[in-house]
Amino acid sequence: MSVFSAPEVVGHRGFGRGSDSGYRENSAESYLAAVGAGAQWIEIDVRRTADDVLVVHHDAALADGRPIVDLSADACRQHGLLTLDEAFAAVPDAAGVDVDVKTVMEDAVDPAERRTAALLLPAVRREAERRRAAAGRERVFVCSFDPAVLMEVRSGAPDIPLAWMPFVRNPLDQAVAGAAGMGCELVAIDARSFGLTGDPERPGRRSVAYTADVAHRAGLEVVAWCPDPVDAARFTAAGVDAVVVDDVPGVVAALNSN
Repeated sequence: MSVFSAPEVVGHRGFGRGSDSGYRENSAESYLAAVGAGAQWIEIDVRRTADDVLVVHHDAALADGRPIVDLSADACRQHGLLTLDEAFAAVPDAAGVDVDVKTVMEDAVDPAERRTAALLLPAVRREAERRRAAAGRERVFVCSFDPAVLMEVRSGAPDIPLAWMPFVRNPLDQAVAGAAGMGCELVAIDARSFGLTGDPERPGRRSVAYTADVAHRAGLEVVAWCPDPVDAARFTAAGVDAVVVDDVPGVVAALNSN
């Protein structure tokens, strides 16, 4: 199964993190702006509320410090957060959706049916089927730092591609081997793990091209998250299949100039 028509651009939280671009991250307006600027995919961040609704928000808490998992869905809506279903509806059908699942500590002790991955399964199955039918190819995948999410999604929705996203600056060796060992279709690697332009050489770190080649031979597609336009162009030229980026127009222009 091929997820990307490489190389492809994924808008990070829509048009990019924060609101410096003029769009609030993880908003309908941000998604539309990213697709309008050339992104083929939108990355969204999913969390559960106190009343077991999935909402789209990157951080564990609102700006005032209140944890999302302690708030009702209505309280989250009052702060402008979309539900997962609203976010799916806001992303144009022409684009794919990278669902970045953020688990919470309470997933360790709450009843199984209340845990984040369990709440996600029916919604992501419906959306994957809908976008697959509309586009004729896979247009949804699930990504997480938490391997338990990937295991539960694989069990409950085996046809949905999975991406393991190791922690920031994770060694490339562990990222590729870990994703392959878990049976993922993709590995999502922090751009800093590859080494950014201008960084000093790190002894023993494999090149981007070598890493992409090994990942591809293991059956993995490679996603790099948050490179700037210069590194996005360098990574994709070396074989990286997709880049999750904050500067969608800049990266699209850099890729088109190569």
